[in-house]
Amino acid sequence: MLRQQSESALRPETSSSIDRSALIAWYRRNRQRSRALFDMLIDENAYYSQPIPLRHPFVFYEGHVPAFSFNTLVKTALGAAGIDPELEALFARGIDPPTDHSPVSVPERNRERWPSRSVVEQFARAADARVIDALTRAEWDRPGHPLLDRAEAVLVILEHEAMHQETLLYMLHRLAWSQKRCPSGYRPRVDRAAPPSTWVEIPPGRATLGIDRGTVRFAWDNERPHHSEPVRAFAIERDNVTNAAFMEFIAAGGYREPRWWEPDDWNWLQREHIRHPLFWEERAGGWSWRGMFEPIALPAAWPVYVSHAEAEAYARWRGARLPTEAEFQRAAYGTPDGDERPFPWGSAPPDVRHGVFDFTSWDPAPAGSHPDGRSAWGVEDLVGNGWEWTSTRFAPFPGFRPMASYPEYSADFFDGDHFVMKGGSPATARELLRPTFRNWFRARYPYAYATFRCAKDLA
Repeated sequence: MLRQQSESALRPETSSSIDRSALIAWYRRNRQRSRALFDMLIDENAYYSQPIPLRHPFVFYEGHVPAFSFNTLVKTALGAAGIDPELEALFARGIDPPTDHSPVSVPERNRERWPSRSVVEQFARAADARVIDALTRAEWDRPGHPLLDRAEAVLVILEHEAMHQETLLYMLHRLAWSQKRCPSGYRPRVDRAAPPSTWVEIPPGRATLGIDRGTVRFAWDNERPHHSEPVRAFAIERDNVTNAAFMEFIAAGGYREPRWWEPDDWNWLQREHIRHPLFWEERAGGWSWRGMFEPIALPAAWPVYVSHAEAEAYARWRGARLPTEAEFQRAAYGTPDGDERPFPWGSAPPDVRHGVFDFTSWDPAPAGSHPDGRSAWGVEDLVGNGWEWTSTRFAPFPGFRPMASYPEYSADFFDGDHFVMKGGSPATARELLRPTFRNWFRARYPYAYATFRCAKDLA
């Protein structure tokens, strides 16, 4: 797919251990991958389209990513001159509006509102040149500097682009198949039966959440600081809930029964006429999965991709619940010996043996396909194959301080409406697969590659 081998540019022990050439290579890899995603768009109608109403059209993101990198590192942190103040402001920031519904913008109208593609590409090239020059020549690792201490601004722009690449995949997934290029040799993996529901019991213990800034080269502000929480004994499903398992909920009338849903979620179902997961489509021959490039007969063994609202309703129907963030952390990284691992499988760097992540596939794999990625408890697919919803509302850890280089990154979303997701999806860059990384979305956001597994208390 778009997988790119990366070498670690960071060694957390000392500030002098940053490898300048490795960071430049990382930036170039990011830009190459982003260009490959935009090159999938077949024409200008696709480029100015808005397949997810709550997001900007594609044109915005081709300008936003380099603009953010330039604004954050070159202009703000290093104090250098700008390129084009109007475009720098236009592409500065874009987030979901605070509503569950937004009108769809048409490409013709977006052509009037946004610059031509040639203008955007010219701006992106200029921004890239200035960023690469700064990475090559500037002093961007300055102890005590509010934006450059431990090279914070550099690492912010690198991870920011990786996260936007996943956003682009969500948008591309909703784009009409006729508006994007399918790579040669594409074949979805649908060759396994769905595993049966199996519960794994996790004894009481502690889970580490967060990390102290001085112990790693970089962490986002919502990952800091370190603290530990007690976790009571609980049971968690070995595998993600599959399409086959979720089909039982639909067949039992789950989308027609308000008792399984929170009131706001039920109102959402009725208002939007939702009767099944967004990634499912009902056709004459039965159910299909909306693949990136074609419809696929619903793969029974793939993890179901749903909103938090749907995951919670299913869990309630099962007489279970979603795991908390601390429970996920213990199931993924804890061990029977009381230690904690950097990855569910141990300390080996993430590899294709361990799961589906880092753009190695356009699709998820059947649940349980990567036994080498199991946790110490035998729980499967905790990293990759789909972000996992938790019941924990996205909130700051005790002692939270917003990061100077991107102060609004987390704080704008501590509103009680967003839920923590853990793990990673097929489109999550390997650099983000650390135990402390937290993703989040609103409860009724159905576009993400997000799955779940059930949990329950043990007496």
